Amino acid sequence: MQRLAVPLLAGLLGLGPAPAALAQQAPSPYQTRFAVEAPLTLGLAGLSAAGLYLVQHKRVAPAAELAALDRTQIPGIDRFAAGTYSARAQAQSDALCYGTLALVPALLAFDAPVHGRYGQVAGLYLETMATTAAIFTLTVGTVYRYRPYLYGAEGGGRRSGAVAANSFFGGHVAHTATATFFAAQVFHDFNPGSRAQPYVWGAAAAVPVVVAYFRLKAGKHFLSDNLVGYAVGASVGVLVPRLHRAAAGYDGAALPPQHFTDALIGCAVGATAGVAVLHFYKKLHGKDLSLTPMQGLNVNGYAYGGVRLTQPL
Repeated sequence: MQRLAVPLLAGLLGLGPAPAALAQQAPSPYQTRFAVEAPLTLGLAGLSAAGLYLVQHKRVAPAAELAALDRTQIPGIDRFAAGTYSARAQAQSDALCYGTLALVPALLAFDAPVHGRYGQVAGLYLETMATTAAIFTLTVGTVYRYRPYLYGAEGGGRRSGAVAANSFFGGHVAHTATATFFAAQVFHDFNPGSRAQPYVWGAAAAVPVVVAYFRLKAGKHFLSDNLVGYAVGASVGVLVPRLHRAAAGYDGAALPPQHFTDALIGCAVGATAGVAVLHFYKKLHGKDLSLTPMQGLNVNGYAYGGVRLTQPL
């Protein structure tokens, strides 16, 4: 996660000023100033770069130290994850995390109220992601905690790499939660009173849970690493846009205070749904069943897509 944080932010910088002329005319619940937000975002990206430098220069643990690792010294809440490893789960967590980071700004562009201020929202998205990236890289660059897979026999060449001590805290979960909760907060602010809000907040809560599961299964993070990452990501994703809410404008009468009850209900439903999906996935995996995406063209030339359920005979 840490290696792609700064390139991702740099690559998205072009989104900020795109529809500037339209943004000046469309209403918005946010108040931003390019002269303030741009230097702040660049400064946060600089902190991320500093954190990456620290990560790349972390001490590599000698083989004798790794061999002496004892799972009994791990706190009880995390002990179950010690020794786990799955390259497939790591690939799944990568795909879901990076896919979410790219999908969030795309989905927001289709929300009619957001579309008119997409430049402003994209800039806030960059600033929000840069905040999490800075917190994450500076933390993982200074905190040594061995990853769960080091407590087992698997991991191959990863066992001797510098990233082996980057367990705290969960970067994939933090960045995913930042993106999803940012999207939920922006949707709430641009669509006050929408009946879709519980579902949006539920999806925002569920996606990072799934990412956390795959990071646990991959042996990349302990449960506490992911809990901290979830808390950091969700907090940043909500707080940054809320701190930019305008004191006046955007039809103040139609912009009610945050309905935290609805949001919490949606988060609870989404988290429960995420757990249910993971339980179903584990059941399928235990029976050698697998779900794989599929797409193509039928004989008439029409596109189709879906998933394929397979079981080896």
